[in-house]
Amino acid sequence: MPPHSARPKPERPKRPTRRQLLAWSVAVPAIAALTACSVQATAAGEADPEALKAPLASTVPAGTELVVGDPTTQVALQLSGQIDKFTFPIKFANLSGGPQTTEAFRAQALDVGSVADIPPIHATWTGLDVKIIASQYRADAVRFPVYELGIAPGAGIRSLADLRGKKVAYSPGQAQGALVLRILEKAGLKQSDVKLVELPSTGDVYPTALAAKQVDAAPLGGVSIKRYLAKYGGEGATTIKHGLRDDPGHLYAPVRVLQDPAKAAALREYVQRWGAAQRWIQDHPKEWRDGYYVRNQNLSAEDGDYLIKAAGRKDIPTSWTEAIARHQQTVDLLAREQKKPQFDAHRLYDLRFESVGGTAFANDASAGASPSAAATAGARP
Repeated sequence: MPPHSARPKPERPKRPTRRQLLAWSVAVPAIAALTACSVQATAAGEADPEALKAPLASTVPAGTELVVGDPTTQVALQLSGQIDKFTFPIKFANLSGGPQTTEAFRAQALDVGSVADIPPIHATWTGLDVKIIASQYRADAVRFPVYELGIAPGAGIRSLADLRGKKVAYSPGQAQGALVLRILEKAGLKQSDVKLVELPSTGDVYPTALAAKQVDAAPLGGVSIKRYLAKYGGEGATTIKHGLRDDPGHLYAPVRVLQDPAKAAALREYVQRWGAAQRWIQDHPKEWRDGYYVRNQNLSAEDGDYLIKAAGRKDIPTSWTEAIARHQQTVDLLAREQKKPQFDAHRLYDLRFESVGGTAFANDASAGASPSAAATAGARP
């Protein structure tokens, strides 16, 4: 397919209304059923690799649409009003996380998804070509970690060095699994120095395993930290700060999608709206708490405040140089510890998008941010 710039300029489509966009928001059907459809689509290897070098078009051709697996941003786009600014239709798929997203990519049922830093690495190792098109981090990542190491009552773990000989929850293909390996490395321990217990890091699996003393330590994130300590702190349950960066968050897409100039243009616009929505989240903590955590996630206002304060402030850079270097360290660690092939982390990034999200985030700074916004920059609760 020729680059968009070589094609006749398409007629600019009419801007969809909010009602249309919300009507297009759908949950993707069972991925197993969709996989059967993938054999009819063109394989990534058959597309034009030169398309990845073509500049991103500034307008989206008529007839283009995206299927997006990013439920959190869907809410942010609606609350911020960014949903009304799209020039093409979007279908929001109600799925998230690496395993679901990768499976949907393979079924060619999804154009872009939201994950941490591990799924793109594992997708590459399994032969699925993907690239990151947007990245966000925490401005003070060590002070405001995503995870803390939950310690079971009576486990006798007061420092990372005390993990020697203990049972540690481990999920190889997820961010928590990579964090465990990094924690062991920091403590000067090898995998053989502990007993890694493979458990999926979903729902309340880790807090339950800790409370039942099935494991001695496990990474806990979000409101699970607060609830675990509240419920089992009286029995001796604790958490330990690991002192590492664990904050990457990415939008990534299959190479086959990015090789389509029309889809790439739509993704450029999506990343712009995504960046603006992230700024809105930061500048409107009360509205985000009420609209997302309370109404969408059914959490209490207290839990919402806890999560907002725990996250600190966002960092969406316009240069990925440092981020790619950190991602390379993760690739190197996982390749060594999981006996996987080494590769250059640059292959995970589509540099055409490097400044798109960060520029939108910076340009959308609200002159009249919510008065409660300053409170989100406070100390970790």
